[in-house]
Amino acid sequence: MTMFHHSIGVLIVIAVVFALAKRMKVTTELSMFLAALFGALAHMILPKGVDPRSAITVTELLRHVVEGAFTYYDVCLIFMSATFFMALFKEAGGVAFIVRKIVRSFAGHRFVCLLLLTVVMLIPGAITGSGATTVLTVGALVGSVLAAMGVPETRRVALVFMLAAMSAAAPPINLWAMMAAAGANMPYVGFAKPLLILSVAGALFSTFYLAGKGEPVDTEKALSELPEAPEGWNWLKAALPFLTLVALVLAGRIWPYTFPTVGLPLIFMICAAVTIILSPVKLRILDVATDTVKNLLGLVGIMVVVGSLIQVMALSGARGLISLAVVTLPMAVLFATLWIILPLSEGLVQYAVAPLIGVPLIMLFNMKGLDPIVSLSAWAVMWPLGDCLPPTAVVGRATVMEMDYKGRYFADFVKACIVPSLFVALLCTLFLIYSKKLAFLGG
Repeated sequence: MTMFHHSIGVLIVIAVVFALAKRMKVTTELSMFLAALFGALAHMILPKGVDPRSAITVTELLRHVVEGAFTYYDVCLIFMSATFFMALFKEAGGVAFIVRKIVRSFAGHRFVCLLLLTVVMLIPGAITGSGATTVLTVGALVGSVLAAMGVPETRRVALVFMLAAMSAAAPPINLWAMMAAAGANMPYVGFAKPLLILSVAGALFSTFYLAGKGEPVDTEKALSELPEAPEGWNWLKAALPFLTLVALVLAGRIWPYTFPTVGLPLIFMICAAVTIILSPVKLRILDVATDTVKNLLGLVGIMVVVGSLIQVMALSGARGLISLAVVTLPMAVLFATLWIILPLSEGLVQYAVAPLIGVPLIMLFNMKGLDPIVSLSAWAVMWPLGDCLPPTAVVGRATVMEMDYKGRYFADFVKACIVPSLFVALLCTLFLIYSKKLAFLGG
């Protein structure tokens, strides 16, 4: 058996184990972990032909599984520290204060109100990289305002999902781009502008397509359904934690040789400390931290097992096989199908698609003379569109549960997301085609 056939065998084992585990209602992260373990065993058992890695032991295989689990350790730290900061800000009443102020100040101006609500929805995901965090932090509050604006239930649930997806794609934290860039040994630099343009354009189209028509906000109804903000909040206090975040990020770029290097996890913890100091009420810090860890276990677990799975696939040659299949496709086929492939693959294995498909795509587009930064930005905005698709559908399910949606999932909710998703996919595809001309965005 040649190494080529060996890699095919390992890949089949991984796919079958993952499919069987999902069929038996095993969680996505455990399904991936089982696929990684059985893939590692298949690599050890199946003949490899003439290959220097033939004499591999069980201990070495386990070492690769454990080593792979730490691949995205830094991303996990960013994810958890950012979500902890946003959870504290919500617990302190900052989110309720901002939303209530928007309703009071712009209730009679539907256009302005929708713009500001879009910004409110984009911030949590942009900071944490998670659409689920956006839904859990501000989804219900924004949804109640949309209801007071007369937006039908299905459209407002679809809008909350679309804005959550675009918030996860927005800079500075885009987990798909970060994971793919890490796999390609590519610095996560220059992505802010293309990601911002694509995600904001998608968010604005979704907002005005799904909620553009209707009446001004029913102020009394909206305020009655929104939680009260604690006394003592003002715009300065609400803005200071985010101004601290921007200041610390920019300081390292403006004074790279004099300002100390501050990693993103530490920056988010400093912002959390600022929130604690400014909060007009006593915060349940330990409870918020505990809830944050519990809420993120699934997503962090996926990032951990994705590292193990990718390590095993790289060791066995299965990853190279997939890379070969990707890079040998004609460019016209990729341009015509990526807008379908990327969301579907995200629904299948979530963040695992970023290093699995993203890395060979980066190599291919770079070899073809297309800009890898703009291209990866486009893929990283299309991927979260699949977060409402089975078998995972993490953000979609979170949105339906948080909004207490009573309609049909596919026939109503997913159907309402189709037109905004197609707009985002079309825009991203145009960025792919003209990535060389748009290379200045990554400068």
